[in-house]
Amino acid sequence: VPALATERRLAQRLRERLEEEQLLDGRYRLQQVPGGRMALPVLEEKLSQLCLPPEMPCELVWIQDPVPSRASRWRAPAQKLRDELRHLLGGCWSEELERDVPHAWQRHGDLVLLGEDSFRAAPWERLGLALWETVASALGARRVARRGRVLPDGERTPSVTLLLGQDGWVEHVDNGIRYTFDVTKCMFSPGNITEKLRVASLPCSGEVLVDLYAGIGYFTLPFLVHAGAAFVHACEWNAHAVEALRRALVLNGVQDRCHVHHGDSRQLELRDMADRVNLGLIPSSEGGWPVACRVLKKDTGGILHIHHNVETPPPPPLVLLAEQGSPEAQHPMEDAGKETVGARVRPEWQRWAESTATRIQRLLAELHGQPWRTSILHVEAVKSYAPHVHHLVLDLECRPALP
Repeated sequence: VPALATERRLAQRLRERLEEEQLLDGRYRLQQVPGGRMALPVLEEKLSQLCLPPEMPCELVWIQDPVPSRASRWRAPAQKLRDELRHLLGGCWSEELERDVPHAWQRHGDLVLLGEDSFRAAPWERLGLALWETVASALGARRVARRGRVLPDGERTPSVTLLLGQDGWVEHVDNGIRYTFDVTKCMFSPGNITEKLRVASLPCSGEVLVDLYAGIGYFTLPFLVHAGAAFVHACEWNAHAVEALRRALVLNGVQDRCHVHHGDSRQLELRDMADRVNLGLIPSSEGGWPVACRVLKKDTGGILHIHHNVETPPPPPLVLLAEQGSPEAQHPMEDAGKETVGARVRPEWQRWAESTATRIQRLLAELHGQPWRTSILHVEAVKSYAPHVHHLVLDLECRPALP
């Protein structure tokens, strides 16, 4: 499939669809191939079941040396971990213990973050510190932590236990941006990477932005570092996330172009000053709509990026791809990602976008005492949040109507 920026996102969505249908070979990763195209690793025995969108030109290619996936690269340290644990336990190895050993983990610098179901069986507890030193040695880390369930405290505080080491602060690099946070106090969401990349490519030069739910800087930092925003007002009520954001601003050298507002964004006192507002809260950012409308410049308006989780029924079966050489295979749709809501946006998503645009238009008119117009620029599917639930972002242009 084509490797242009907009088509790359479509390729990622197609990959998610194929993963749901269990057609992809998890040993290999999506990779660029000659001719400016992207290759998706499809299982050979599943080719007969492959159905592809007619609007996306695709063809089968054979790659002699495909790039291994991250999961496959983990297999070597995972096997080393099992070997060392068997040696540590002697003859006490069992199927129950085998199930307790993680197959995957998150790595943040020299810290390995294990899943919540790792090493829960009773025999592990008797090993004490020796267990965590073995895990660190096998996985090439110095610190080990284990994730628990997110606490229902309104701030998505992680329940993370530091098992080896004295400090939970880590650094994570995405797209050339340095994020820092304490894993025991803040969440890091790798699933937002496509939206962070998209935000980084937006034309924000000279603009003043408000990020109503800044967290540790998921979108604040791309707006500043890559998108060229003149200034960002970042709002966040979690004190630990605020500390992480302030550290990251310094790490990336953009602290002079950002003011962090610590507190409830609904109480924000800013007015009539923003060219763009980011509302990056799911399952719904609706609580921030009045604030977003108030901070937009009343004379010129601006753009809202509205995040929301939308329920989506399962789509009908995809139509088989047209034969290679047909017009569909030679000419991809050229309006993808532009200021339209086209065929790639599912009907449920478009209905949500249109309803949101209408409600925002009414809210702007009420707040400013004059008519406004709203225009849907783009609907972006970030990821599947749950079965048949998608995390979407609506780019909505809001301008005061001319008399």
